[in-house]
Amino acid sequence: MYDVFDGHNDLPWHLRERHGSSIERLDDPTVSPFTTLPQLREGGVAAQFWSVFVHSDVSGPAAVTATLEQIDLVHRLIAANPEALGFAPTAAQVRTVAASGRTASLMGVEGGQQIDGSLAVLRDYARLGARYMTLTWSTTHEWADSATDAPRHGGLAPFGREVVEEMNRIGMIVDLSHVAPSVMHQALDLTTQPVVFSHSCAAELNPHPRNVPTDVLDRLPDNGGVLMITFVPSFVTDERRRWVEAGEHGTPPQVTVADVADHCDFVRERIGAQYVGLGSDLCGTDSMPEGLDSAAGYPALFEELARRGWSDAELRGLGFDNVLRVLEANDAAYTATVGADLLDRKEGSR
Repeated sequence: MYDVFDGHNDLPWHLRERHGSSIERLDDPTVSPFTTLPQLREGGVAAQFWSVFVHSDVSGPAAVTATLEQIDLVHRLIAANPEALGFAPTAAQVRTVAASGRTASLMGVEGGQQIDGSLAVLRDYARLGARYMTLTWSTTHEWADSATDAPRHGGLAPFGREVVEEMNRIGMIVDLSHVAPSVMHQALDLTTQPVVFSHSCAAELNPHPRNVPTDVLDRLPDNGGVLMITFVPSFVTDERRRWVEAGEHGTPPQVTVADVADHCDFVRERIGAQYVGLGSDLCGTDSMPEGLDSAAGYPALFEELARRGWSDAELRGLGFDNVLRVLEANDAAYTATVGADLLDRKEGSR
């Protein structure tokens, strides 16, 4: 079984919305059908970016409070399950926790509006263990345009450029899922560190606005970043996207493991297997592809890709090594910001 370093799981928001932020009974699929602790083990999830998402209906100081509550939930989740999870914000710590048989746990902030226009808040999120920030969620905000909302800035506003530069300085990975193509290009022009698309697919196969255009994808080798293929059905197939856009009438078109594998294949053939990873978005939508409907499902995707001729090294890269490379590239700046003493106290924490 191949180790998985998944780029995006919305379990914290699911627990907030459905269970009052309780972290109890996470071995029970009736509490969290897409992600339980046994499913993480069964699927080989050796590392996970937990999304600390806040809906963009929440803004201003309330968005900061809600983000801190989400961060607190993740820390409580880790502390309550020391046999299964370990806090691991750096690549070295990820290796340590994963080697112990637990899921190395990091966080990603899913929306630049969650900093409420403050670089100090951004830095504090980093100190609390957030290692990436998605520059927008589904709505355009004060300093960046979203892929799924009307543009206001022609990409990044001047403050948005400052945010990208500060993220590089403090070692917080720039996440370009959700953003408009103009923001993708401008951020790639600005960044000095590898980026991620934490949960997106290839627009060449499905022209959903949440997917990555080929001219952006072609820039990833020069940057060293990773497109982490998501399992969201309407992002995966054009037929499912059109069904959703038409109002979701009747039986939804089936989306399968093979359809997800097609996106992995496309990236591998277009720019190389070292620039593709996995970002499921489990718990972030109400359905998943057949065979990939929980955190236990990853082996089915590896089996499909192996059948298509992917090598052992390519599968290890897809599952784990590629995103670990991006994390490690940002680690020196992160450690300088947070402080080695603090990280030492947390390393592999139980």
